[in-house]
Amino acid sequence: MSALTEDKIESNYKGSALLHLLSYMKPYAGWVSVCLLLVLALTAIDLYRPMLIGDAIDLFETEGNYDVIVETAVKYGVVLVLSFVFNITQTWLLQKTGQRIILTVRKDLYAHIQSLSSRYFDLTPVGKLVTRVTNDVEALDEMYSGILVRLFRNIVKIIGLAAVMLMLDWKLAVISFVLLPFVAVLTVVFRKIARATYRISRTRLTDINTFLSENISGMRIIQIFGREKRKFEEFDEKNYKLYKAFYREMMVFAIFRPIIYILSIISLMIVLGMGSRDVLGNVISIGTLYIFAQYIQSFFEPIQELAEQFSTLQSSIASAEKIFTIMSEEPLVKEDQEPVILPEIKGRIEFSHVWFAYDGENYVLRDVSFVIEPGQSVAFVGATGAGKSSILNLIGRYYDIQKGNIYVDGVDIRRLSKKQLRGAIGQMQQDVFIFEGNVEKNIRLYNEDIPAQDVKAAAEYVNASHFIEKLQGGYQEPVSERGATFSAGERQLLSFARTLAHKPSILVMDEATANIDTETELLIQEALEKLMRGRTTIMVAHRLSTIQHADCIMVMHKGKIREQGTHQELLAQEGIYKKLYELQIHHEASV
Repeated sequence: MSALTEDKIESNYKGSALLHLLSYMKPYAGWVSVCLLLVLALTAIDLYRPMLIGDAIDLFETEGNYDVIVETAVKYGVVLVLSFVFNITQTWLLQKTGQRIILTVRKDLYAHIQSLSSRYFDLTPVGKLVTRVTNDVEALDEMYSGILVRLFRNIVKIIGLAAVMLMLDWKLAVISFVLLPFVAVLTVVFRKIARATYRISRTRLTDINTFLSENISGMRIIQIFGREKRKFEEFDEKNYKLYKAFYREMMVFAIFRPIIYILSIISLMIVLGMGSRDVLGNVISIGTLYIFAQYIQSFFEPIQELAEQFSTLQSSIASAEKIFTIMSEEPLVKEDQEPVILPEIKGRIEFSHVWFAYDGENYVLRDVSFVIEPGQSVAFVGATGAGKSSILNLIGRYYDIQKGNIYVDGVDIRRLSKKQLRGAIGQMQQDVFIFEGNVEKNIRLYNEDIPAQDVKAAAEYVNASHFIEKLQGGYQEPVSERGATFSAGERQLLSFARTLAHKPSILVMDEATANIDTETELLIQEALEKLMRGRTTIMVAHRLSTIQHADCIMVMHKGKIREQGTHQELLAQEGIYKKLYELQIHHEASV
């Protein structure tokens, strides 16, 4: 997906991202309601404490009774205890709610990523997806764990303070509010600048994660070609851009906070100056002036927090926009609303006038038609880019065709259940992916329905047990990321065992023996002959010697099937296949 397309999708989500985020709070509406009630209680306590002391000052001044101080101290202690209990309860509820929502968001996002089609992963960097699932989801935590509730609390507090101040002395209250227009302007400016800096920071973070994911995975190539210095320069440039983005973000806060603090001090000075004159003129009491002084300090604090919380909220929304950009992606390969589930898949495959292009325009398959009967072994050969691997991808319905039809056991694969279809296909590729864990888990792929004896039987069939049993931990031997401690041949043998342990009806091999030495290949061929019995087998190979035993060989050229038949029949035709065969024979003889 291009950056332009992503920006367009994000812009469509700007208005709805917050609504999507709020929708995740619905299951926890009861807890949130309790938090809001606690907010009201804490706000009432914050308003009551200065009034409690102010009234005590006035009573002591008029009556001179020390009992008032003791009584006030007791009341103040009770208020502090209540405030402590309410704060603990609110924090616990908010954190628990926030973490559960983050858990749900991350699960939903990863589940959606799993549902996306192969084409999406062809175009989207891995680092970008990792950033969305980790950093961007984590950025929502602050919003769910406090921002929304604190926003409500600060708004209520500002309204409550303003109302009480106006009731106590409206003239002094108006004087206290004289700097509010400046605060409002500063807040609006700060919010806009902070939002822009947050967006830049998120983008820079995504860039560096994408760079790291790609280059760490390809570190061996970088070292082989001696490009460490150049790649370090690229990293240094991206790292510096991220530093500058975070530095700008920090500077925005570093400027805004002191300005608001200075304005609050100026406002306090004005109130104390005007209030002192009123106290001396017996217009207001000392207690009232104390209450106003406390309220002024409390009044600017929530305004400052409100501006910062709006900015943090904007950061969360910016992350949410990126998250929901992915969530808005529709799988190109969609499940039928009422998928057909066959009693069993026997393995009859038919292509009927199939046209296919990865980008929808440049066709890699052109009017391809063929039939593979159950239990038949078929091989596809041809030059690179002829469309061989594309046929294998279409059989598993990892992509959808533009024209024509593909049938499995007489049913259009677009109507079949994807889970049943792919579960019936055992696909073995040249590029083997080994997961972190242990050998047994890599063979069964965490499918607990496959018993340990079946895992061992599959490994024995493909002769993988020869090297597995030599490992110190055997089938429980830890496996590092991508199986780096195994040779290419050993990884390939593990993939064979993995495929066969799932007992597929259809075997698909895409250059599956390319990384295996001749001796090991002979052992595998012997095992495959047994395993291919009763199973439809489809092979793609460049080495023609490995597919001579196939029931039918189809020769691909520029997206079309040009020739088909057995090995001997194709040689007799003296066409493309014979030329390919003679070229390989000549090459092997020269070597």
